Amino acid sequence: MTYIYGRRLPDSMADWVRQDLTGKGAIRRHMLRMSIPPALVLAPLWLLPASLYVHIEMTVPIYVWALLMALALNKPWRRHRLGQHGLDINLVDTRKSKRALQMQQNYVEKYGPRPEEARWQSNSSPF
Repeated sequence: MTYIYGRRLPDSMADWVRQDLTGKGAIRRHMLRMSIPPALVLAPLWLLPASLYVHIEMTVPIYVWALLMALALNKPWRRHRLGQHGLDINLVDTRKSKRALQMQQNYVEKYGPRPEEARWQSNSSPF
């Protein structure tokens, strides 16, 4: 249970950790895990005597902000967890790489290979 929020698992479970952090549904699992703590912190505010409107005003903006931050930081968090378990941190991008390779193969089948002078445009990453 403590693995969910940062504890390291034994090396014998490295394959399971890799699948958990990079496999299908990894982002969904991350978001579900990160939605629980802010809900537990904000739940006591609903015990205060106030109207529904006030309760929503107090809690929903904070909860939505927490979820947006969890979504924005999902890749760095999953990379950190992979590194924590001694796995390659670039595994986070394996699904993206497979899709990009398939798109490139489809492009070559449809239009032919790119000309050599267009090689400098092959990397769209700003970093």
